[in-house]
Formats: sequence, C-alpha cells, structure tokens
Amino acid sequence: MTLRKVETERGWPWRLAVLLVKPTLLATTRQDWHGGEWIPASGGCLVVLNHVSHVDPFTAAHVVYDNGRLPRYLAKSSLFRNKVLRRFLTALGQIPVERHSAKAAGAYDAAVDAVRRGQCVVVYPEGTITRDPDGWPMVGKSGAARIALATGCPVIPIGQWGAQALLAPYSARLRPFPRKTIHMRVGEPVPLDDLRAQEVSAETIHAATDRIMTAITDLVAEIRGEAPPAVRYDPRRDAVPDPGDQQASHETYEQPRQQHRRDQA
Repeated sequence: MTLRKVETERGWPWRLAVLLVKPTLLATTRQDWHGGEWIPASGGCLVVLNHVSHVDPFTAAHVVYDNGRLPRYLAKSSLFRNKVLRRFLTALGQIPVERHSAKAAGAYDAAVDAVRRGQCVVVYPEGTITRDPDGWPMVGKSGAARIALATGCPVIPIGQWGAQALLAPYSARLRPFPRKTIHMRVGEPVPLDDLRAQEVSAETIHAATDRIMTAITDLVAEIRGEAPPAVRYDPRRDAVPDPGDQQASHETYEQPRQQHRRDQA
C-alpha cells in the first residue's frame, strides 16, 4: 500500500496523539493493509468499518492517518465526561454521540457539517462491538446511510480483522505480545447514486444501510477467507447475552480463528 502524508494542518493535539499512539501501534502490531488509495486524498467523506474490539478505533485511525487523512470519529459521549479528555478529544475534532437519547440528533448534524467542511468522518455502522458469535458484522444502524444521503459524499468501506487478538471484545486484558497482525481491506466507494436520486425515505435509508454493511462484510470475508452468514446477526431479533457475560462466547470464537491468524501472519 502506498501511503500519503497528511497535508492538513494538524495542530498540537494531533501531533501529541500521533506521538503517543503511533509508536505503540508499531511496537505491538504488524500492518496488512490493502486498498488505501480508495480513501480520498481530500474532500468530505465517510469511512465505515466493522467493530471487533475496543482497541480498533486506534488501529483504524492508523490506516486512515497513514493514508493522508485526519479521522473524525462519532465517539461515545461517556468519553467526554472527563474534563481533560473532553478538551483533548474536542481539540482533535471528535464528535460525541449521546446514544439512546434525543441529543443523538446533534451528533448527526455535527457529522453532516464536518463532511460538508471537507473532513473525513469515521463511523461504525453497527454502533457497538459485534455480538455475532463468530465476529461477523451485524445488522447496521442508519446513521452512516443518513449522513451519506444528506451530503452526497463518498462512503469508503473498510473490513478489518485482528484487533480482537490484541484486545478481545468486552475484555480489559490487553495482549500486546507477540505482535498481532492487523488486516485492513479498503474497498471502492459504496454505490449510492441511484438512492440519492430518490426522495429520502425509510426505504432508501434501509437500502443504503444494507449496501454499506454488505460492502464491509464482503471485505471481512476476503480477509478471513470464509463465507459470511447468510443472515446478518440482529441484536433486536437474536438472543443477546449481557455484555458482561459475553467474554466466554467471544473467547469461544477466538480459539477456532487462532490458526487462521497464524496463517495470515
């Protein structure tokens, strides 16, 4: 993958973040990245990814940053409760999301504004770490589709795999050594022009969301060399254990994947 330098003025918060995060990632991970040329060098865009670990926002930021863009995340509002962290995240241009609240509309407006100002906004359409027992992308929420239809920006899908070996889902136990391989496949923009030509409705939003999740899932399948489930996991439809009890189920799916990761490394 040919990397690009960030041309945008970064400012001290970004310089500090890169100084702290990038050497740590380089010391604990190997990069198997492909398709970074699909990330636009400039202009507003959405980057959409599957979510497999609490650490993957850092590994995702790594690939976006090393392809010339400053990632702006829709981040959980709980991260902004600490005054010092809130000031730092705000200085980085990150956008707080009040999930399950009327204030969530403010995050949508902020994301649309950021895209229209030419920024690269990163969204996890699932809204949380996947609860699929085998780690596949779940049914997506509508936020990314609504932003894409409102702005007309390119939507760049990324399928990722490997961050869960560094930090398992819903776990606090970091496993930095031996170094883990982070697989990233960046795809071409999700085709949405025909939907943008229509009036925005529940149907067009649903169709756009499905296309976004299909693009991400196809990239994950390419990385894993496996076929995804015929029907995407839906937490509203399928039985969902309490997140605190999910460690066992995720460790269960980790074990069959260990040989795959060794082969990929």
